[in-house]
Formats: sequence, structure tokens, C-alpha cells
Amino acid sequence: MTGWFGFLHGEATAGDVLALERVRQVLDGAGLPYDVAWSPGFRPGELSPGSADPAAYSHLVFVCGPLHGWQIEQLHRRFAGCVRVAVGVSVIDPSSAAVRGFHRVLARDSGGVAAPDLAARAPAASPVPVVGVVLTHGQQEYGGRRLHEAVGATVTDWLGGTDCARVELETRLDTRDWRLAATPGQLESLLRRLDVVVTTRLHGLVLGLRAGVPVLAVDPVAGGAKVSAQGRVWGWPAVVPGEHVSEDALERWLHWCLGAEARAAASAVAAATPRDPADTLLAALHHGS
Repeated sequence: MTGWFGFLHGEATAGDVLALERVRQVLDGAGLPYDVAWSPGFRPGELSPGSADPAAYSHLVFVCGPLHGWQIEQLHRRFAGCVRVAVGVSVIDPSSAAVRGFHRVLARDSGGVAAPDLAARAPAASPVPVVGVVLTHGQQEYGGRRLHEAVGATVTDWLGGTDCARVELETRLDTRDWRLAATPGQLESLLRRLDVVVTTRLHGLVLGLRAGVPVLAVDPVAGGAKVSAQGRVWGWPAVVPGEHVSEDALERWLHWCLGAEARAAASAVAAATPRDPADTLLAALHHGS
């Protein structure tokens, strides 16, 4: 079995892979053996359409996506000795070689006729934590104390290998860019829906805790700076010094942040009302007048 997720110059979408899982469910239920061929760009080292031996298979099943283009035509030539079936696909031009090369086409849409997409009935996946990621790559004012590049690389490499749903967020507001929040309320609405915030920014820490969400913060300045200072102010323990950041440390603190203790601690911070500099602003203004 393969699909656009198997082509070197294709792509693996969530819908494609869920469609594959639905077909696997059906074949597994019938006790039929099969192999899945993946793009070497998506899953290096695994079976690919180019490394699979056509003589070893009786059938080729193409799952999901549009039946169009040279890559599918090439697949027909390579697996010419197999019975070729397409399932859950879109047929744009029934007369194209990409379509006509299949012995059977079980389309999701073709000539005005539609059927449910395979992804709709795929087996449900186990839920994973939703992690908001708020990073900074600037802050040139810290000069030689900046560890931003190394810290950012460690954090993002670790996140890339962690089984979680990553949501990249930006504290910068913009009324012209739809990808960014235009108001603090829009950003806070996002934060409240997260399980954890991972951040190297002061306001990633403060706004995450304000929303009652546990925060895993990394201070990207050698010796500690404003991120560490806010961690101390709020008594928040999950602040990792940039000099000591490692995947092991990040993994330990993420595990803590996902627990009940961290959620209760974040809720307590959100409910706290300590004095802040604004409480003394009026006195300072009167003193200067």
C-alpha cells in the first residue's frame, strides 16, 4: 500500500495517513497481509515505492489523494505486474493515464458522485498533550550573555521528538496579520486551551501562569535574567537555566507540568494578587510633582 505519502516529491498529510489507517483496519480485520511504502523523505530507512520489489506483491493499493500526475503514472509502470486498486481518491480527469492505469478505482469524488472520505472512519488515536510554544530569538541587549540560538535549537529539537501537539504562538500583536493575535484577549483565549506552555520569553511564562496553565520556561540568558526573575517572583519551579538546558531536563519538567501538582500550582498563581510596581506608581508620580 502507498499513496502520496509514499512519493519522494509528495507529502504526507494527516488526512492521508488517517485514510491509510482506515484501510489497514479493514485489511487487518480480514487477515490480509500487506506492507506500507513510505516516502524516504518522511520515514527514512523504511520501505518505499522505489525500494519495494514489485515481484513480491500481487496487488498495489493506492490510498487517498488526487489521481493525477507523473508520479502515479510511474507507479503503474513499476508495478505493471500487480493488480492496481485506488481507494478513497479524487478523480479529476477520468481519461488521464494516472486514472486509467488502475484496474479498479473506488473514488471519494468523481463526476459529481461523492462518498465519505476514509479519514472520517479511521481508528481514533490516543490524545496527546497540547503544548503552546513561545520562543524568542532576539534580545540583542544581552550581548555576550545571549544563549538564544543554542537554547532554541535544544528546545525545538526536543519538541520535534516529543509526542505532543505543538502550537507555535507569538506574543507580538498585529492587526494586519491574520496569523497573529490582534488583542491580548485573543492570545489569552488560546493559552487557556493549552495543557502546557513551553517558552523562552518572560511573557510566555507570565501569561501562561496568568491563564492557569503550567509553564516550562527556559532562561536563554547566561547567569539568568528576566525569565528567571519572574520564576522567583511567582515561586514557579519549572525554570531551566540556559546553561543547563538538556533534553533530559526538559523531559522531566514536562512530565511534572502535565501532572495535577503543576496544574494546581498554576491555578494558585493565576488567583494570586501580590503587590506590583503599579501599586506604588501614584506615590512616585506625586513625589515627582
